[in-house]
Amino acid sequence: MPSLVLLGAQWGDEGKGKITDLLSRDYDYVARYQGGNNAGHTVIVGDKKFQLHLIPSGVIHENVTPVIGNGCVLDLKVLIEEIDRVEAEGVSCERLIISSNAHLIMPYHRDLDAAHERRLGENLIGTTRRGIGPAYQDKISRMGLRMQDLFDRSIFKQKVSAALIEKNDILSKVYDLPTYTMEQIAEEYLVYAERLKPYIKDTGPMLNDALDAQDWVLFEGAQGTLLDIDHGTYPFVTSSSPTAGGAPVGTGIGPTRIDRVLGVAKAYITRVGSGPFPTELFDADGDKFIDVGHEYGTTTGRRRRAGWYDAVIAKYAVQVNGLTDLCITKLDVLSAFPTIKICVAYEHLGQTYTTVPGHQSAFHSAIPVYEEMPGWNVDITHCRSFEELPVEAQNYIHRLEELAGVPVTMIAVGPEREQTIFNGFVTRD
Repeated sequence: MPSLVLLGAQWGDEGKGKITDLLSRDYDYVARYQGGNNAGHTVIVGDKKFQLHLIPSGVIHENVTPVIGNGCVLDLKVLIEEIDRVEAEGVSCERLIISSNAHLIMPYHRDLDAAHERRLGENLIGTTRRGIGPAYQDKISRMGLRMQDLFDRSIFKQKVSAALIEKNDILSKVYDLPTYTMEQIAEEYLVYAERLKPYIKDTGPMLNDALDAQDWVLFEGAQGTLLDIDHGTYPFVTSSSPTAGGAPVGTGIGPTRIDRVLGVAKAYITRVGSGPFPTELFDADGDKFIDVGHEYGTTTGRRRRAGWYDAVIAKYAVQVNGLTDLCITKLDVLSAFPTIKICVAYEHLGQTYTTVPGHQSAFHSAIPVYEEMPGWNVDITHCRSFEELPVEAQNYIHRLEELAGVPVTMIAVGPEREQTIFNGFVTRD
């Protein structure tokens, strides 16, 4: 299995960081293909906790070359701070490679993101206000700046000057905010350029050469399927494509080079920010998910919204991404519940949906149809094989497989690396 796409099968926060870190030991390259520092992956190694926002999770392993692909947008100040923080913990970032075509988040992007959210008031999207959306807007409108622009001072200054004609007008006339000068931005960003120059490379040909050589490459997505700009709960989505289709576009490899697609899903479901959420709980069970599962965002620290597992969304993720495998995380959290519910369909205006409704109004107002299964009420964090799980937990996993139509080949029963059950997932050994 030389190439694998690993992505979120829900609204993000599924525990992809741990799974990427765990699987990375088998891979030669781990390439992040979209998003920016609006994502957060937590990796726990012994008594150390690494919170990664831009650097691929595989950086922890010395055998891995971590790659930030062309589909990402980068806040260079945050990236440098993250490199310094990781290296201070004894992990070298010398192997890190950054695509010369990755786009830059500029200071005015952050200002515009925050100002736009404030203006939306109660109708806000719930962005992290880190400038991700405005950076992607400039990319699509062909006025963005890329990493490679930093290394030609004339081009960089010319592009910044052109961008500021529009951005300063919006900042001052629409939002009554301070403006920027080209000199002000150049002074900051050209310093970043000197620091990051050793990491820059044309990553597309490099990854294709690696696949030609039968090296193992893991493509790491951020956020989740339901936050995809095209296939998510628009407009309450991110500004890139976390789905499997984003991996080839965001790294420069062809789609036929992908061997398997692993979707990561919690044994329940959460989301951060605004937008529809059919199984969201507002009762004691919802609070229990937050407390037992420690459901606070890695990037924002915001309390997540929580609900029962949604098999309709899981089936949708299988279809949209072409999932070959599912990984279920945080199964141990369900040990706190005597009875477990699974959403198997939605009802809306007398109609039953077993797939995600095509119209947003139906999805926003969908009423979940639940199946109930008995819980197991015992600690499972020590289990290291499927057979060691209580029969009720085994039955729960089997039911998720039936509803999704793909096998559950990995199960996480705790945050540590070793608290993971390999249930048929193919490893290099």
